[in-house]
Amino acid sequence: MVFEKVRYELIDSVAVVTLNDPKANNAFSFQLVSELSQAIDEAANNEAVRVVMITGGEKVFAAGGDIEGMLKMSVQEASHYSETVQKVFLKIESLGKPVIAVVGGPAIGGGCELTLICDLRIASTRAKFGQPEVDLGVMPGAGATKRLTRLVGPALAKEMIFTGKLIDAATAKEIGLVNQVVEPADLMNEAMKLARKIATKAPLAIRLAKETINRGMDTDIVSATEYETRGFALLFSTADRQEGMRAFLEKRRPDFQGK
Repeated sequence: MVFEKVRYELIDSVAVVTLNDPKANNAFSFQLVSELSQAIDEAANNEAVRVVMITGGEKVFAAGGDIEGMLKMSVQEASHYSETVQKVFLKIESLGKPVIAVVGGPAIGGGCELTLICDLRIASTRAKFGQPEVDLGVMPGAGATKRLTRLVGPALAKEMIFTGKLIDAATAKEIGLVNQVVEPADLMNEAMKLARKIATKAPLAIRLAKETINRGMDTDIVSATEYETRGFALLFSTADRQEGMRAFLEKRRPDFQGK
């Protein structure tokens, strides 16, 4: 599939989705968001894909909303824009495969919100994160009020959203916003190393673990543990469970097939 504002590559079992509108700093135009959605569908429907990486390239991850286009929006158009982005983000968040945000530069506004829907975030030392929508007279419209709060807590989320300040990668790691910080030259290699490691694990187990973690964050402890028990037991019906346990007992590496 050929896109204009997104690149899609399959490297081994890792789908690499690159935002590719550098002239607009990867701002979220309707076209870019639509192509991102199609790229995620491609990864979801390909059984060979076990991990998805989303990046924006070396200089910028994503600058968020298309401000020139947003300036002309009515209330109804703004609602449609937010709903469109939210729908795609929810699709990525619920994807049955791990998604890694690979952040080489500023991830601002919607760009920061895109990293929040990913399961893991690895950033270069050049990366910055922030929700500066209040500087434009608006507020976050792609999930930060929920997801940023869930990651870093309400006090820090409110501080970032109320002040619009940007934080560097080291601070982002300190507050739990990113998992790893590496030098720019090492970013893609380290991200691919992480993706390949995850890709060797049991795909069905990872899928159910992701779903269970995501559901558990929005429910009570009793419901969360009940859902966990169902997932744990269900995996005993899979060939991968047999393979994993036999490999452990036979002291060899398992060969998981996702079955």
